Amino acid sequence: MHTTEVDVAVIGGGPAGLAAVTSAKNAGAERVLLIERDERLGGILNQCIHDGFGTKVLGESITGPEYAQIYIDKLQEAKADFCLNTMVLDLTPEKVLTVCSAEGMRRIKAGAVVLAMGCRERTRGALGIPGPRPAGVYTAGVVQNYMNLRNIMVGRQVVILGSGDIGLIMARRLTLEGAKVECVAEILPYPSGLARNVVQCLEDFGIPLYLSTTVTRIHGTGRVKGVTLAQVGPKWGVKSGSQRFVECDTLMLSVGLIPENELSKKAGVALSPVTGGAIVDDWFQTSVPGIFSCGNVLHVHDVVDYVTLEAEAAGRSAARYAAAGSLPSSPIKVKPGQGVRYVLPYQISGEDAVEFSLRALAPEKDRHVVFRSNGQVIRKMRELMVAPAQMIRVKLRADRFPKEGEITVEVTE
Repeated sequence: MHTTEVDVAVIGGGPAGLAAVTSAKNAGAERVLLIERDERLGGILNQCIHDGFGTKVLGESITGPEYAQIYIDKLQEAKADFCLNTMVLDLTPEKVLTVCSAEGMRRIKAGAVVLAMGCRERTRGALGIPGPRPAGVYTAGVVQNYMNLRNIMVGRQVVILGSGDIGLIMARRLTLEGAKVECVAEILPYPSGLARNVVQCLEDFGIPLYLSTTVTRIHGTGRVKGVTLAQVGPKWGVKSGSQRFVECDTLMLSVGLIPENELSKKAGVALSPVTGGAIVDDWFQTSVPGIFSCGNVLHVHDVVDYVTLEAEAAGRSAARYAAAGSLPSSPIKVKPGQGVRYVLPYQISGEDAVEFSLRALAPEKDRHVVFRSNGQVIRKMRELMVAPAQMIRVKLRADRFPKEGEITVEVTE
């Protein structure tokens, strides 16, 4: 089998991969290769025709395809190589990739690897909703693909399960195309999407949002005829007498994303049980030296601009590793404390400033994000509102870090 050697290999041609490969090339890596399994670059951005992309990194609000094209142009300007319709079948801890394309199978030996595979949607099978298996049950991303890329209308009377951002945006899109969205049901007692999407995509169109509510049964044989909705209690049990039938011809699922880490597992990368992504340091290096992770394969983002910033940092780190063969160690542990679901990175070197990403456990008003080291407060900032749907990003200067020990991050009063 033929083997090709590169300095940096980037797996995935979505927003994370595009930013990482360009950044690695601009940081001095000569032989940089982007590997994408689809027939074109851009990933999920190609079907996101709504605006709101680019406000953080470009200073303007543009659509997903426009955002993707800007970074495709940057890739071409940097003269980075890429291959399409190419699937990575295997990745070893020694950074050897086995890939397959129309030309056959080959190996790629990389000095460093950046994982940027993104994530996949959680399906009906993962939820275990009782009932037959009629046509008309889709995930939100599939509906988005059908409507925005293929001009196919999926249904006329829709119930949406889950209030993730893609589902909220598609509730608006379906309404604009003439469908009636009966409701959005969310099992949590609060929305799982951004507040602005709840307002702009549901409230502005009069679409009801039912919290602490889920689908307990799907009805129909050849096609969905309706669903049974029910309220759930604090321990997720169905409340007696709360079941009601809602007629519909389509059930759209917007119930979460799962990072695509099958290749990461093959390479021996340690994964977090909370995010489903890799455990990384402030270089975005995983537990396997020379393998880096960024974007939605690391943790699910609410804003694509943050994916880009994260991937650019990972690309620079990969180029540095490929040139030097190592990176400074990261002895300072970072742990989530009270009110925090997770915080990244998981450990830091303390050499440079670090931008931390964290999510709160529950929606709260008027809270403080507090960084503590060995019992001492090293940073405290006020947040008028925190919510699990909205990532909090905090940058700390290197002089605030301890020489050793650990940092705990809390969301408190």
